[in-house]
Amino acid sequence: MDPDAALELVKHGITLLLLDVPQYTLIGIDTQMFAVGPAFKGIKMIPPGVHFVFYSSSSRDGKEFSPITGFFIDAGPSEVIVRKWDQQEERLVKVSEEEEVRYAQAVRSLEFDRELGPYTLSQYGDWKRLSNYITKSTIERLEPIGGEITITTESVMKNTPKTTMEKSLDEQLKTIKFSMTVDKSERKGCYYTSIPRVIKRKGIQGEELTSLNLDKTQLLESLLMKDYGGSEDSLLGELQFAFIAFLMGQSLEAFLQWKSLVSLLFGCVEAPFHTRSQLFTKFIKVIYYQLKYGLQKDRSDVQTGVSTLLDDSWLSADSFLHHLCKDFFILVLEASFVDGDLLSWTRKVKVLLENSLGWEFQHSSAVNGMYFEEGDEYAPVVEMLDEPSTNETASA
Repeated sequence: MDPDAALELVKHGITLLLLDVPQYTLIGIDTQMFAVGPAFKGIKMIPPGVHFVFYSSSSRDGKEFSPITGFFIDAGPSEVIVRKWDQQEERLVKVSEEEEVRYAQAVRSLEFDRELGPYTLSQYGDWKRLSNYITKSTIERLEPIGGEITITTESVMKNTPKTTMEKSLDEQLKTIKFSMTVDKSERKGCYYTSIPRVIKRKGIQGEELTSLNLDKTQLLESLLMKDYGGSEDSLLGELQFAFIAFLMGQSLEAFLQWKSLVSLLFGCVEAPFHTRSQLFTKFIKVIYYQLKYGLQKDRSDVQTGVSTLLDDSWLSADSFLHHLCKDFFILVLEASFVDGDLLSWTRKVKVLLENSLGWEFQHSSAVNGMYFEEGDEYAPVVEMLDEPSTNETASA
């Protein structure tokens, strides 16, 4: 890069000053990860805006790693964010306001310039596509107390039904060596929106209840008004927040929220073609870029020793995602009238999954236009009537 252009980026970009971080610690920002060397003191030339910073402490020989801890930031041009390593707690902590001012001044005077690694700008496009709906208000609404997202402080319900994939994630997490002690009464998980899996309403039963569970459109409308202030982008911001916290931050709680939101949106029958066609076009684009990034085989972080939770069990043909995509693809691709952009991006997602994973999207039985396999736990709840005829149930 031209020296003058580089200097401009140094001056106007965000600087993440990370002090006293032990050698071999893994430090990540967005889609990038670094193994700390003896002279490392942070990252410079970071484009202004939203970013996700994450790290994993290492054993002295650099062969074992603790669970990842991550936090979102939203910073403006020339802003300096300072964190210091706490040796006892093995985590990054904030410094006093007075220290922060002093260190920021030193950064702007280029005193730390030689010890700061540059943000890889060629990867910024990937990050923007993964985070373009996340805003400062998204972060403030969802982040846990203290801002740190880590599996060690999450209390995911133990008695909920688990798929093969989720059991595999549990097994992965059990093998991780926890090098820190956590007071779970002090720190809790993120403040995600509660998404009911099955709709139950007083005074509603039979055909009407079946209809509500077959088509999640009414639930989507209710959540948009009640929890997102009518903002479609706010919902998409939470979808992206959860995916990043899951994939980069290895948060199981985040994965379950991402799954809930994806299940909600893929479970809508009417909304994609009528009131919310623009939302679904944006949603399918978000899913496309999430899967495209997540399915990359050559990501440079594989050498670090930290296993991503996006493994074969997450991508198996019996996963929840395969079932949901199969139903949605049929719905959109066989519709008599559909938004052109929604159709185009749905085809892209289908081709991506077929080419990357070898998935085939066949169907066997149908209820009200929704296709599912016999014994499919992701099939919608169907309230049987007095005469359990397939056609009568389908009309519910």
